[in-house]
Amino acid sequence: MLQTVQSGNFKVFNLGEMAFAHLDVRHFCTLLICTTFVSVPSNAEIKVNPPEDFEIVDPGYLGYLSLQWQPPLFLDNFKDCPIEYELKYRNIGSKYWKTVITKNLRYKDGFDLNKGVEAKIHTLVPAQCTNGLEVRSSWSEATYWTSPRGNEDTKVREMDCVYYNWQHLLCSWKPGVSAHLVTNYQLFYWFEGLKHAIQCPDYIKANGKNTGCRFPHLESSDYKDFYICVNGSSESHPIQPSYFIFQLQNIVKPLPPEYLSLTVENSEQVNLRWSMPKGPIPAKCFIYEIEFTEDDTTWVVRTLHLFGKNTTTVENEIQITRTSNESKKLCFLVRSKINMYCSDDGLWSEWSDEQCWKGDKWKETVVFFFIPFAFISLFVLVITCLLLYNQRALLKTIFQAKKEVFSQQETFF
Repeated sequence: MLQTVQSGNFKVFNLGEMAFAHLDVRHFCTLLICTTFVSVPSNAEIKVNPPEDFEIVDPGYLGYLSLQWQPPLFLDNFKDCPIEYELKYRNIGSKYWKTVITKNLRYKDGFDLNKGVEAKIHTLVPAQCTNGLEVRSSWSEATYWTSPRGNEDTKVREMDCVYYNWQHLLCSWKPGVSAHLVTNYQLFYWFEGLKHAIQCPDYIKANGKNTGCRFPHLESSDYKDFYICVNGSSESHPIQPSYFIFQLQNIVKPLPPEYLSLTVENSEQVNLRWSMPKGPIPAKCFIYEIEFTEDDTTWVVRTLHLFGKNTTTVENEIQITRTSNESKKLCFLVRSKINMYCSDDGLWSEWSDEQCWKGDKWKETVVFFFIPFAFISLFVLVITCLLLYNQRALLKTIFQAKKEVFSQQETFF
């Protein structure tokens, strides 16, 4: 049975268990008229141009490039809007893009010039200027390659740089495979703070050719990219340059610890202690590795992070439990490295001199002290006895002589 119930602008029809509602015809017509004649602004109608004159500029800093551009054309409609730019860049062949959003017209970063560079940029108009939706322009793209020169096999090989004790930087290399004997290489370096790239002032030479560089003292060069280019000259053919980027704190090789001491506290505990390596490296920056052995068995390696008062151990000291109470000889070595709180990487120092403890040391003391002392004492005693014996014999002779003289005097009187 059909039942009709009217409520306001809606009519509800009941058909058994099913119900549905419909809009009053008058209100439906009103909605249709509004949809037809009212114009809603569309974000799709708003467009913005990409930046102009986008380029990658090499100022001669061995890989530190400048990406620069000019504002897009026809920005009159966005005079009061804060225009931004989304910049993406990478070395060609790299898997990931680096992304930067900026209001500036220039951005600088370091690149590996052994490869090409590619970048793209577009304009961003914020949502408050475009009816609630951000508007982006099309991409403007640019690429950069260094001038091709020489064969790949003419580049230097096995380039190795070490920052000794955070004080002295030294780099070395080998000539390229196809480089002629007359080929010579030159090294140039730059880091932020220098006005221009500088050539190595002190080359390491072998057979009259440059095979490395000793750098001067480097002021304010830590925790920033350090750029190196090694190129060459040859009368027979061009030499392909090689580019390198690293940070000095990541190639530090400290000195080994000194003044090691080993003390057996009791039947189980052994106390190991050493001095902090000399130089400008703070104590909180060290990590230590210890090699420990008992009775010339296999060396056991332990790595220790010592961070001053923030650790459970005393600085440059640790206690180790002996594996056997009857061990007669204990030895250990220590080496150091910059830890992850002061660098991302580093090089282990050389091992320190070996320090040992021997359980039968008292026997050595007897052999090397008491026996010589006893021998010397016995020698002194023998000499003393001989002297006393000789002295007694001499006195006896003198007494006998005096007695004879006295007897002769009595006879005479």
